[in-house]
Amino acid sequence: MRNNKYLFLFTLTFFTLGIVNIHFALLGFICMTLPIILLIKNQRKTWCQGYCPRSSLYTTIGKTKKWKSRNTPRFFIKGNMKWIMLLYFGISLSFITMSTIAVARGIKPAMEILRFLIIIPIPFKMPQLIDMIEIAPWVTHLAYRFYSMMMTTTILGLVLGLLYKPRTWCTVCPIATISDVILKK
Repeated sequence: MRNNKYLFLFTLTFFTLGIVNIHFALLGFICMTLPIILLIKNQRKTWCQGYCPRSSLYTTIGKTKKWKSRNTPRFFIKGNMKWIMLLYFGISLSFITMSTIAVARGIKPAMEILRFLIIIPIPFKMPQLIDMIEIAPWVTHLAYRFYSMMMTTTILGLVLGLLYKPRTWCTVCPIATISDVILKK
């Protein structure tokens, strides 16, 4: 199955909708659950092989490179890098969950800024074209945290795609790693 060359528009739309209103970032949960649903249904990596909008983005940008791609480092493919990324993903989800619960319980205020790699604050406020009032602060917090995680992994994937082969991110993608583990069982 070949990846649709226009699926990258979904990735661009996701990040654009975050500027329209950050609460659209919660649509990113689809990109986390749909691959697992398709995996269970089809018993293969249907998402990775044909529907992943990020791999479409990386492939599209990779075609614009003017220099020759270097080979993906062996430790990305056969080494521990995929497990390191899965650990980062797990830690990120844990931080997102714990901090969202703390905001919901009133223990801490909602974070309304983007962060790179969980901890590095982005030094500008995210523009919001449509302001939604009457939304619980914990939902806003969750949206910013989730957008931050999606932004971080997309940037990492773009950098890897420019340094190495366009879909190098796919070798360490946490969803692909989880899919591999499920398929082996």
